[in-house]
Amino acid sequence: MTLITSRCALAAAIALCFAAAAQAQSNTVVVSGSRFASDPSLLPIGATTITAADIRRAGVADVNQAIRKIGGVYGRQSLTGSPDFGLDLRGFGTNSDQNVVIVLDGVRLNENELSSATLSTIPIDMVERIDIMRGGASVLYGEGATGGVIQITTKRSQAGERSGNMFTELGQFDSGEVRASLAQGFDDFAFDASGGHQRADNYRDNNEFKQSRLNGGVKFNTGVGRISLRADIARQDQRFAGSLTEAQFKANPRQTLTPNDFGKLDTDRYTAAWEHKVGAFDLAAELSHRKKEAEATYFSAFGVSSSAYDTKQSQFSPRVRHLGQFNGMLNELVAGFDFGRWNRVTSSAFSAADATQKSKAFYLRDEMKFAGPQQLRLSAGVRRELFDKDSVDPVPFTTATYSVKQANNAWEVQGSMLAAPGLTAWAKLGQSYRVANSDENGFTPQANKPLATQTSHDAEIGLGYAQGAAKVDARVFRHKLDNEIYYDPTAGMFGANTNLAPTRRQGFELDGSYRFAPAWQVQGHFQQVDAEFRSGSNAGRELALVPKNILTVRLAWLPSDGQSADIGVQRVGEQRYGSDFDNSCSTRMPAYTVVDGRYARKFGQWELAATALNMFDKEHFSQAFSCRAGIYPNSGRQLKVSARYDF
Repeated sequence: MTLITSRCALAAAIALCFAAAAQAQSNTVVVSGSRFASDPSLLPIGATTITAADIRRAGVADVNQAIRKIGGVYGRQSLTGSPDFGLDLRGFGTNSDQNVVIVLDGVRLNENELSSATLSTIPIDMVERIDIMRGGASVLYGEGATGGVIQITTKRSQAGERSGNMFTELGQFDSGEVRASLAQGFDDFAFDASGGHQRADNYRDNNEFKQSRLNGGVKFNTGVGRISLRADIARQDQRFAGSLTEAQFKANPRQTLTPNDFGKLDTDRYTAAWEHKVGAFDLAAELSHRKKEAEATYFSAFGVSSSAYDTKQSQFSPRVRHLGQFNGMLNELVAGFDFGRWNRVTSSAFSAADATQKSKAFYLRDEMKFAGPQQLRLSAGVRRELFDKDSVDPVPFTTATYSVKQANNAWEVQGSMLAAPGLTAWAKLGQSYRVANSDENGFTPQANKPLATQTSHDAEIGLGYAQGAAKVDARVFRHKLDNEIYYDPTAGMFGANTNLAPTRRQGFELDGSYRFAPAWQVQGHFQQVDAEFRSGSNAGRELALVPKNILTVRLAWLPSDGQSADIGVQRVGEQRYGSDFDNSCSTRMPAYTVVDGRYARKFGQWELAATALNMFDKEHFSQAFSCRAGIYPNSGRQLKVSARYDF
């Protein structure tokens, strides 16, 4: 019996024991995971929720930082100096970004390339909540949702409600930020506007980062529903510090061997959304268009190399939900379509690829909640998605000319029950998938041949307890993957993006929060993952860049006199270097522990705060692409002071 099987059997036995002792009571656990707006308490079972209050108390600077420091999601250092770390749910290593779907107000932010979603462009003061749903979710969210989904929901101003703030911050490494936001609600109309500028030299040499953004939206009610229009515009300038060897890192982790490399990233995102209720039917749709222009220049002994990318993406997602009561049973039926078109034109000495991806999908999901003391819930769903991928590269000797069509299926079944007062037991089974993006298909072992679809069979058993000031969720999970898409440094002469031999992720997760006194609250997340090859030449060997254990704990002090304090600790265990497929490297990336804290004091509408990141100045790294080399150091200690005025 495997480790994950033993854990699943234990969790199932515990759930059945509690079910036998179940008794009638008024507490209910209501779940909504249907891509429709609902009460904030109607979350998918086992989700981790970050509220606006959590964000304010911790003093995090951006959405990416909130997900990592409050939500306990592991993040890898950005290669560009930006605060957009690569996010990893359930140990997917160097391609973790491609196995997590990011959704902002119903709009998918992922693109068809190897890049992280630019969460730093989302105004943190406008975020109402962030929901982190771990595990396969391709039925509702499509390709790339094997690790999970992160949903970001912004605030909605109510009639007569006005809010706004001004914020400024200064810190070490010549860092600074100014931002302001305003939101106003009227009877049938609301608007919000936000702008900001930030800059930092960052910890390393030649790692300067600058960003300016402007965000705004309007919402109005009409006779045919609620309509929202939004624009998000950002401009980034970046300098690239490059990688180091282990010896160079130990000698001076702040140094750079690439003192002249630089780049920029411009993004424009426009969104229109519609919601309408007709009897028992809820109708909704989002139409979005994103434009991104990226440039990079690198200097080497062979000369200067420059590249430019012009990317456009459009999405349209209409859907319908029906809520009905049948003999005491509540039934929710959701059906929808997702249409997408992505195009990128490359201009560089090594490529002039013009790549296009078109996709269309249909999904159907039904969930039933039965009356009775056990509050039994059952759901099932299916998805069919078609992809049409084309790429033409006229530059000689390139490998990115192809035309391929792919059809993919996802399914899921879930069930939950109230096993005892305050205790919920659940189980999930499903199939999720991921298709190779344009960057991955452009560099494969066989020229001009795209990679096969990655599929995963997902399983999870969990127990959740919520009573009074305590909330705990425990999950055991397993993902059995075929054709996992991954960069294999041992493929060919220089490495290539490949479909791996069968792999597996399995482990245990624990989330919890507890208010043990009126002014004190603790919350935390623990993840233990075993990631290995199931068969093939590396059968039984560990996959690279997957920490076995990650622990995140935060302690908050909230007295009633205007003071607040928050301290967080994250422990990341050892992991294999990025190239160590056969586990032959004589060492591993070392484990590390970092501590951050914040103290704030309010004076009327003003709040003054002091923040310390990596408080004990731990030298560490989370990104390394080869044995004892390819290292991108994380930041050392940084102290900041800030002032905020709310009106």
